Amino acid sequence: MTVFRSVVSGCGSYLPEKIVTNKQMEELVDTTDEWIIERTGIEQRHIAAEGELTSDLARKAAEKALAAASLSANDIDLIVLATSTPDQTFPSTATRVQAALGMDKGAAFDVQAVCSGFIYALATADNFIKAGQAKHVLVIGAETFSRILDWNDRTTCVLFGDGAGAIVLSAQESSGSPEDQGILSSHLHSDGRYNEYLYVDGGVSSTQSTGYLRMRGKEVFRHAVVNLANVVTEALEFNGLTVEDVDMVIPHQANKRILDATIRKLKIDPVKVAVTVHKHANTSAASIPLALDEMIRQQRIKRGDIVVLEAMGGGFTWGSCLIRW
Repeated sequence: MTVFRSVVSGCGSYLPEKIVTNKQMEELVDTTDEWIIERTGIEQRHIAAEGELTSDLARKAAEKALAAASLSANDIDLIVLATSTPDQTFPSTATRVQAALGMDKGAAFDVQAVCSGFIYALATADNFIKAGQAKHVLVIGAETFSRILDWNDRTTCVLFGDGAGAIVLSAQESSGSPEDQGILSSHLHSDGRYNEYLYVDGGVSSTQSTGYLRMRGKEVFRHAVVNLANVVTEALEFNGLTVEDVDMVIPHQANKRILDATIRKLKIDPVKVAVTVHKHANTSAASIPLALDEMIRQQRIKRGDIVVLEAMGGGFTWGSCLIRW
């Protein structure tokens, strides 16, 4: 049986020029470089310049992904952009990127699942390709989380940064076998009962303001380790694979302690896990494509590798995507 698989044909990323180190954070809030590193593994974060928008970051990452795929903007049939920090309430940030790229065909829209956003966007794009409705899809994760941080709250402002990552998914005719190249499966979950554990205390219909990010760190940590390990196991079992079959895990880069605890729970070799959180902190929906692009540039992923992407975010939302590279 012939089916369409979504194959990654290009990847790109962008980080704002401004870097804020932990030492600089010591001047803003009551914290220390040692405390931040010990508790989170974060050493620095990138912060968007004044006037630099989420769409600007997204466009720059998208341009690199298109170049890597040897495609132009008008080869793209669809843009799916994951963000929790859009330029405007409407229209979507994806349409702004569409215009900035000079793309005058197809469709573009945003998805919002916070730190799981890129996984949700990938699953959405993959289903458009499987249905034969798109040949090339630009999938972007982009955030300017610095705009929703309370810079007086030392428990949250040290954790986040700004950035964007993008991939091009291209349709490839395949046999439908687990040996196919491309996305083999994606697995999405949410549980709205945990809204108060990680949220923004503002919104259009509630406060008519943007609000600030609020988080109960201990509860988020506890749920993250369990949910992330479970959703990786779910993807492996669905495809008849084991942890030993995995060549690379690209986790959401939230906190080094969460990464370490998940690695222990899965009993996976730490060498197979991408860790970039020390360089750019938690960039929410951008963190997976940022880490993925770095692993590609370091040539740590090769053709035929089994790659698992996984994330959990506010809502709670969580999910995984399993790809044969």
